[in-house]
Amino acid sequence: MKILIIEDEEEIRESIASYMQTEKYVCEFADTLNIAIDKIVTHDYDCILLDLMLPDGNGLKVLEKIRALNKQDGVIIISANGSLEDKIKGLNIGADDYLAKPFHLSELNARIYSVVRRKKFDSKNLMYYNELEINLQFKVVKVKGKEVLLTRKEFDLLLFLVGSKDMVVSKNAIAEHLSGDMADMMDNIDFVYAHAKNLKKKLTEAGCNNYIKTVYGVGYKFQV
Repeated sequence: MKILIIEDEEEIRESIASYMQTEKYVCEFADTLNIAIDKIVTHDYDCILLDLMLPDGNGLKVLEKIRALNKQDGVIIISANGSLEDKIKGLNIGADDYLAKPFHLSELNARIYSVVRRKKFDSKNLMYYNELEINLQFKVVKVKGKEVLLTRKEFDLLLFLVGSKDMVVSKNAIAEHLSGDMADMMDNIDFVYAHAKNLKKKLTEAGCNNYIKTVYGVGYKFQV
């Protein structure tokens, strides 16, 4: 899953990223209001961590832009500005949660998981599609009760497709989701095909029906 960290303090930004990367998130960064707005206009994120005190403006403007674009990215405000007025305003504009600094990174991780689960997966920890079981909390996939060992990228790809169930997801969107900013610097996105092929093979060999459909020349979709 992919998160955007909007935070101008480098030490805090790097601390969050270091922890979240151990939890298998792809992290992108913005340290100003303008950079943040550029990123949310052109990219989608599972969750955005938003500091309100940015050097070139109030972070609430980012939130207003997200909602004006009618985007569904989850947003958690993380700010040392603990005024009740800012908290209420942020939540009224559309933030999903508010966490005051300082905070424990494990709590932030739990909040991110909760927001993503609620927005993308109807607050479920476990998802069942006939013989296929996906455990979001423990990142475990089972077919007919037997665990299927997936790589981090394969699991992220499966979740991304499930979160867009019945919709065609382009190869470019998948590349960006799996690799973040790095996708823009790649000569090709053949790795998307490789991950999809391996994921489909592992699920099929475990006895799973072919729920991941290839839409030739476009991308993939998860369809039961």
